[in-house]
Amino acid sequence: MFPFFSRSKMSDAPEVNPAPAKTQESHPLDALTGGAFSAATSSERASRIRDWLASQPAPEQLQEVFKELSGRDKGAARAVRERLDEIRRAKGQEAIAAEWAEKAQALLAAPRLNIADALAWQRDAAKAGAPLSREPLSLLKVQVAERVKGIEDLQHRVQVQREAAVLLAQRIEVLSTKSWKDAQAALELLRADVARWQEQAQELTGDTSWVSVEARFPPLLEASRTQLLVVWDAFQPAVAQAAAAAADTAAPLPPVPVWADELRAARGLPVEAAAATAAKPARGARPKADPQVQEQAMQVVREALATLEKETAEGHGKASAGAASALRAVLKVHGKHIDTPLEHQVHAALVAAGELEGWQRWSADQVREELVAKAQALLQRPEGQALGGRKMQETLRQLREQWKQSDQGGAPNHGLWKKFDEACNAAHKVVEAWLDKIRTEAAEHKAQRLALIEEVRAWAQEHAASGDWKAINRALHQFGDRWREGGHVGEKLFAELQPLWKQAISAAAAPLENAQKDSLARRHAMIDEAVALGAAPTLRIDAVKALQQRWQAEAQAVPLDRKHEQKLWDAFRKPIDEAFNRKSADREKAVTELSARDRVVLEASKALEATNATGDAQQIRSAMQALEAALHGQAQAAQVVASAQKDAQNQLEAPASSAQAVAENAAAEAAAEGAEEVPASAATPVVPKPVARPVVAVRGDDRPGMKKDAPAAPGRGGRPGDRRDGRGDRDGGRNERGGRFGDRPAYEERGPRLGDAAFRAQREAMEHAQLALKKLAAQAHGEALTQLLTAWEKRDAALLPSTQELGGRVAAGVRAAWSQALSAPAAGDAAEALLRLEMAAEAPTPAEHIGARRMLQLQLLTRRNDPAPAQTWGQDAARVLASANDAASARRLQNVLKILLRK
Repeated sequence: MFPFFSRSKMSDAPEVNPAPAKTQESHPLDALTGGAFSAATSSERASRIRDWLASQPAPEQLQEVFKELSGRDKGAARAVRERLDEIRRAKGQEAIAAEWAEKAQALLAAPRLNIADALAWQRDAAKAGAPLSREPLSLLKVQVAERVKGIEDLQHRVQVQREAAVLLAQRIEVLSTKSWKDAQAALELLRADVARWQEQAQELTGDTSWVSVEARFPPLLEASRTQLLVVWDAFQPAVAQAAAAAADTAAPLPPVPVWADELRAARGLPVEAAAATAAKPARGARPKADPQVQEQAMQVVREALATLEKETAEGHGKASAGAASALRAVLKVHGKHIDTPLEHQVHAALVAAGELEGWQRWSADQVREELVAKAQALLQRPEGQALGGRKMQETLRQLREQWKQSDQGGAPNHGLWKKFDEACNAAHKVVEAWLDKIRTEAAEHKAQRLALIEEVRAWAQEHAASGDWKAINRALHQFGDRWREGGHVGEKLFAELQPLWKQAISAAAAPLENAQKDSLARRHAMIDEAVALGAAPTLRIDAVKALQQRWQAEAQAVPLDRKHEQKLWDAFRKPIDEAFNRKSADREKAVTELSARDRVVLEASKALEATNATGDAQQIRSAMQALEAALHGQAQAAQVVASAQKDAQNQLEAPASSAQAVAENAAAEAAAEGAEEVPASAATPVVPKPVARPVVAVRGDDRPGMKKDAPAAPGRGGRPGDRRDGRGDRDGGRNERGGRFGDRPAYEERGPRLGDAAFRAQREAMEHAQLALKKLAAQAHGEALTQLLTAWEKRDAALLPSTQELGGRVAAGVRAAWSQALSAPAAGDAAEALLRLEMAAEAPTPAEHIGARRMLQLQLLTRRNDPAPAQTWGQDAARVLASANDAASARRLQNVLKILLRK
């Protein structure tokens, strides 16, 4: 038997070794999410997604993972979606936070912060969903809260300060009921307390948040300060007066009744209360009254007494005076039914109320006296500082309001009121005069405005059919200016006149407004035409000009508002300007494309500019010739090429200058451009084929017996240029070219026109070169003249400048004569030679030699065959050089040679 594990080779059973399982491909996002897409279960996938979300991935990655995962596992994708929603909410909250942060910063930056606005900001921000717990809103919230807390604390301190002022006033009032020595002992402590109170009040008003407190607190603090200072200013002089009265028996007693009684007792005088009691007769025994009536009377008196004590304790002077009057009236009715203790209590309360009334009356009188002084000073101001009517009226109103306030704090003072009223009435005369003037002017202004309205109406009827819109517009503007400058009238009167004016001016402007509407329609039509012309492929200049003329005619005929007209003009001009700009751009584009000839000219111009900087006249002239050769064109450039090549062969050893190099480049490029005329292989220019001369009629050809090739003998009636001796006319060169009417050679080819850049470059280079040559010539002339004078002074012929340095005016023979004159010893007189030189140069002669010059001129008139000084100035200069040198002669010689050598 075969073994159990043996198997036939032909068996269909699978082999023992199975094939390896096929590996599953991983998702591209597995590496990003930590294998979330290849997880076996949903819980494992969700766990891996949570771990990946803990790494704070980017929003783009979150979006990509959610897009892939939402189709596979919605439960695992829920966490990704929640993270995306959270990011969106965060972005929205950032925008809201930025908005409310700007509002908070605006509140904090404002100089005055309203507490209601600050609280409303916090409330509204919370309603809008702003993240107040996160930065920057959390910090701004704290800052706003601190600012509000500071303002509320400031308001609370104002209330505390007000109570402190009341307590200080009460302390002063209590001291006024005690001995004056106690008041004097407490004076320094009170002074320190009052000063400290004023410092604290000043700190409150100087706080940066003071402008943000509510409007009712500053007046409270100011009223407390005023009341305290009034009581304090009355208390100090009273204490000082009491101390003076105690030291001197002749001194007046203080106005405080308690202190005055104490001082009288100290002086041995009777007290006012005791004297009054002694003066009263002894009152008999009171009859017994009904207990019920007595109880009612005591109840009424106690109520009146309680009211008086309350008003006195609160320091209300005017109210306490009224309460005291009411108590006295009650005492008149029920005084006989009260007992003795209550009576004493009533008298004590009345005394305290009287003291308070006295204090307040005194302080109120101080304020009234100041107001009287201010009212009297209104008419006593220095010259040039008098108040005007309006200012005087406002000042009087303020003074009367202050007087009313002083009356509310104490009993009236009729004497001071009379003075105050008289001063105010005297000052009010200024106000009355001002008011009369205002009324008169208002009446005049009203009449003028009514007349203007009637004038406008009449003008509108007169010019209703007029077509001069510019004149109508100008007249309407003038009417408007006159109305604005019509003077001041009251608001009520102006409200009456303004509708009349508007009605009249609208009726007058109606024809112009209709014309302007029609003109606007026409202008819009022309704007449409301009747009069509600008959009056309070919710009029609004649149509543009005609359209512009129509626009100008319309603008001159019907005026519009300046701004509106400018806008219409801009809209009309814009398409045409754009069309012209396109045309200019095309032209500039064509111009900027430099041709070969332009480049040659530019290079020659640059070479000439570079040569100008060297200061070598020879090189500058060579560069100028090269530039002119480049400018001449193609045929001329070819000739320059040939001559340049011939010169190069003759002077191989000579260094080539930059200008010649440029000329060769210019000639080469020009020759390349004109290859038709100049072949590149030709070393010399090709002579052009002679053109057949056209047959031209010559005067006298058709006469019988005359030869056409024989010129006619000139007669007497010939042209002014003909000669009588038959030697031909003086314009032989012109006859050689064919005579006046003969054939002329054809014009040379000039080549294409230069571009703007090349033309400007060559023109500037030429101008700079000419200036450089002039400068070099002037410099050389001055140096040569200086060398000549130096050679004359030293009589050294070796120092004499060369002929080239002296210039073309001095020939070689003249220089030789000068050199011979300098070589010989000084001899002869140069006076006549100098005069002849000055006559030749037409230079001025010194004053002392003018007579000699006139004499020499007369002599020369008699010498008809002698050469003129202008012909012999070289020999005359030699005579001067042969003579002795002196400063005056040297100066005269220099002046004349400066002119003669330059001619």
